[in-house]
Amino acid sequence: MTASEQEHLSYEEARDELIEIVRRLESGGAPLEESLALWERGERLAEICQQWLEGARARVAAARGDRPKSQSGAQLHLNSGDSAPPA
Repeated sequence: MTASEQEHLSYEEARDELIEIVRRLESGGAPLEESLALWERGERLAEICQQWLEGARARVAAARGDRPKSQSGAQLHLNSGDSAPPA
C-alpha cells in the first residue's frame, strides 16, 4: 500500500470499497485471478481501516487523558506488586 493510497482514502471510502469487495467475493462468480486480486485489495483496505480506527482510539484516549494500554504496561503493573488492576 502506498503512502498516497493511505492519504487519499477516508475510513468510510475504504470501508465501503471493502464491503463491495466482500460482496463480490461472496457471490462466487469471479474467476480465480480476479478473486485473488480482490482479496489482495481487500487486505490493503482492511489495513487502512484498522489504521484509521487505531488513530481514532489514540485520539480519544489522548483527549480523555488516558495512558495507552499495552501488554508491557499490563506486565509492569503485575510486576509492581499491586493487587488491583489499574482503573
